[in-house]
Amino acid sequence: MKFFLLLFACLGLAASAEAQSPPIMESVQAADDVPLNTNPDARFWREARPIFLESDPNGKPLPQYRTEIRSRWTKSSIYFLYVCPYRELYLKPQPDAVRETYQLWNWNVAEAFIGSDFEDIQRYKEFEVSPQNEWVDLDIDLHQPHHEVGWKWNSGFQHETRIDATKHIWYVAMRIPFSALSARPAVAGTRFRGNFYRTEGPPERAAEIMWQPVLGKTFHAPERFGLLQLVAK
Repeated sequence: MKFFLLLFACLGLAASAEAQSPPIMESVQAADDVPLNTNPDARFWREARPIFLESDPNGKPLPQYRTEIRSRWTKSSIYFLYVCPYRELYLKPQPDAVRETYQLWNWNVAEAFIGSDFEDIQRYKEFEVSPQNEWVDLDIDLHQPHHEVGWKWNSGFQHETRIDATKHIWYVAMRIPFSALSARPAVAGTRFRGNFYRTEGPPERAAEIMWQPVLGKTFHAPERFGLLQLVAK
């Protein structure tokens, strides 16, 4: 009898641990770097394994804004493609796609938060791109009272966007150098911590769409991050 009780207890602990395991997004290896493109039908993107942003901050489903993200990686860089259905875009007047745009987060953007430090989860990198190809990147340190000062950091990431007004979809492709994320070389099996988001509409009708619900008022909730794993093709 004691054996069976112990067995059931072990099975219960294993099931609980599995239930608490963070979700994983897989980035599929590519042989070579390629020019950025926003075409989901391109072979480069077809070989990726998508995830979807489809909930609000509290986990409520937002099927009308279900956003697809695909990822590939090479020895030097990691790539992301966002496919963002929209109803109403809230865009900054007089956009500047050349110089970094401070406080771009006040407008509609797609965002990636990626961290390589599993010991200090308060440190990670943030990448934002708007439908107009404006951009900002930040070295986030939540130990600081004003972590937005991290925008002075420059990752060297590249980005390209396209708005399809007929289909009401906007696209963004990003290429982030691994040197901006970690000093370690990128190999299959490498893991990062991360979460992915986008915003939709003006402040009075704003929607916040995300992969892992933050269960709060800020996207900066590293305890809610999932995992991003590099996998071989």
